[in-house]
Amino acid sequence: MCRTKLISPLNSVFTLLITISLCTGVFAVDRTSEAGEAEITDPTEECEPYSYQPVVEAKSQFPTIWQPATIVEGDTEALELWNGISPSIPTNISVKGSITGDFSNTTSSYPHTDPDCWWSYFQCVTPKLAGLPMDIASVPEPMTMGYGFDDGPNCSHNAFYDYLEEQNQKATMFFIGSNVLDWPLEAQRALTDGHEICAHTWSHHYMTGFVSQDAFAELYYCVKAIKLVTGVTPTCWRPPFGDVDDRIRAIAHALNLQTIIWKYDSFDWEVSAGNTTPEQVDTNYDNFIELAQNGSLATGGSILLTHELNNYTMSEAVKYYPKLKEAFQHIVPVGVALNKTQPYVESNYSLPSFEQYISGRTQLSGSKDNSSSSGNSTNHDNGVSFFSPMSSLVLSVLSTLGIVIMLV
Repeated sequence: MCRTKLISPLNSVFTLLITISLCTGVFAVDRTSEAGEAEITDPTEECEPYSYQPVVEAKSQFPTIWQPATIVEGDTEALELWNGISPSIPTNISVKGSITGDFSNTTSSYPHTDPDCWWSYFQCVTPKLAGLPMDIASVPEPMTMGYGFDDGPNCSHNAFYDYLEEQNQKATMFFIGSNVLDWPLEAQRALTDGHEICAHTWSHHYMTGFVSQDAFAELYYCVKAIKLVTGVTPTCWRPPFGDVDDRIRAIAHALNLQTIIWKYDSFDWEVSAGNTTPEQVDTNYDNFIELAQNGSLATGGSILLTHELNNYTMSEAVKYYPKLKEAFQHIVPVGVALNKTQPYVESNYSLPSFEQYISGRTQLSGSKDNSSSSGNSTNHDNGVSFFSPMSSLVLSVLSTLGIVIMLV
């Protein structure tokens, strides 16, 4: 409840205006900056939709959020880029199944020799099409975990990101383009906190089910959304469900995107769909930890698939972090494990090298001392606005009039 005690008499209308302004403005949460958004502690409040002007102004330049991407009508830049790279995309590798993952009409006739290096069929990571680099499914450093999370940014991730920050732990965040436009300030926090950002497509469908031009659009608009919101252009991506073949790899490669897969899966993402149990996910984590404990990763590290998908997957990550830290010598972002110090097209942001990271320099440039692309502060310290602009104005006027207001 909010009441006012007025030391000097005012007419009832003005009193009402003051009361409304103060009651709606005092302790107003700032949802216009990354810093303000990072201060919200109530998950329900975090997930209340908000309007972010740069996204509002640019939304017509993107496909419909959460719908399979196609090149937007009138987007000459995208069309010109596609026309420029399309001659290098193989036409003898067919579309596989559907974008929803129905491969029933494909797997029965697909050759056992796996000519397309189709990951969904045989977990192939070494392309058979000349000129394509090998997928990243593990990391070269011994006893090292390439740490990352898919499907973000999640609207309620503040507690999870706070925990990572408390641990001085950075990770690779694979962001969905539609999520980035839905939750732009959450996406900005990843960069502010020093995490590595990679693309995870526009709408999170099975990529080999798309025709080539639409697969291009899925990647192009995801990267464009990340650039719009954070100011950086990723050079890495992960296919949803791992569904990639040499046709899709060729499109990603033409867009300067390194394909990152995984070798082990926590299957944390299956719990919400009812396809596995929390107990089984615990077992999957434990089995992965056992690999580090029994010497299986003594000559090279690995990557475990985990998610920023929902409160369960993030809570599970927090629960197992101490166990992972105890079992592995090093837990680092994938890019750090690869000594990829230039993670974005832009040259004003660098990741630490592996040696720098494990020596304690977990964050270099482009972090909290810099501003995001929209010019918002990236320092978490000023996240809550004590007074809204309207209430500040009212207080200023009252102060001039010598009127004192007590909030009780």
